Amino acid sequence: MMGPAHSLSGAAAWLGVGAATAAAGHPMPWPVLVVGALICAGAALAPDLDHKSATISRAFGPVSKTLCEIVDKLSYAVYKATKTRADARRSGGHRTLTHTWVWAVLCGAGASALAITGGRWAVLGILFVHLVLAVEGLLWRAARMSSDVLVWLLGATSAWILAGVLDKPGNGADWLFTAPGQEYLWLGLPIVLGALVHDIGDALTVSGCPVLWPIPVAGKRWYPVGPPKGMRFRAGSWVELKVLMPAFMLLGGVGGAAALNLI
Repeated sequence: MMGPAHSLSGAAAWLGVGAATAAAGHPMPWPVLVVGALICAGAALAPDLDHKSATISRAFGPVSKTLCEIVDKLSYAVYKATKTRADARRSGGHRTLTHTWVWAVLCGAGASALAITGGRWAVLGILFVHLVLAVEGLLWRAARMSSDVLVWLLGATSAWILAGVLDKPGNGADWLFTAPGQEYLWLGLPIVLGALVHDIGDALTVSGCPVLWPIPVAGKRWYPVGPPKGMRFRAGSWVELKVLMPAFMLLGGVGGAAALNLI
């Protein structure tokens, strides 16, 4: 999938979680719903950190471009070290390590640990990174026509405002985890969800996605999970643009309305 579809699917997934928690009698405070959807939209771009031409590689200028090159090499090294004889030969690390459930869980756990140990500035940093990515994904046409500095300023301003809203009593800093010192522990959840939604989206495309690594399937540790080949599509094809993206928008709207008890 391309960046905009990934971001839309991430936002829709978190809004769906919000609808599910509301139906279960434990609705999210609206700031958690909004912030979680934006984080999930940004996190749904993050697995492509192994691709130098992906949206995330351009999001933070030379910093993200260099990071993408490092992650690509790391992912390729892990692939070579853990592949079986049945796994295909590769020349790079795209769609390997960062497209697995292990990576998703590690990223989410790392963000949660950083949030509860690093204080407000750590929370602001997490929000800033994912809000910039959300802008790049959800507003990709406007982001490409704007300068990077304007996108960063929008991300920083939004992060500051939303963190201030969440800090107010009852607005969700302690959502789900209510013990003292566990404020913002939940921030890792939309990051895990966004990464997994990205992997599921890529699994629908022609190449599939090794989301189950390191669990071996059919003798392959990097088995490309996906539906039957006749049901797959190419990234950027009409199926993605004309069917899936409108469906994500519709599902996200319904999920958000249900989460807020509007329907």
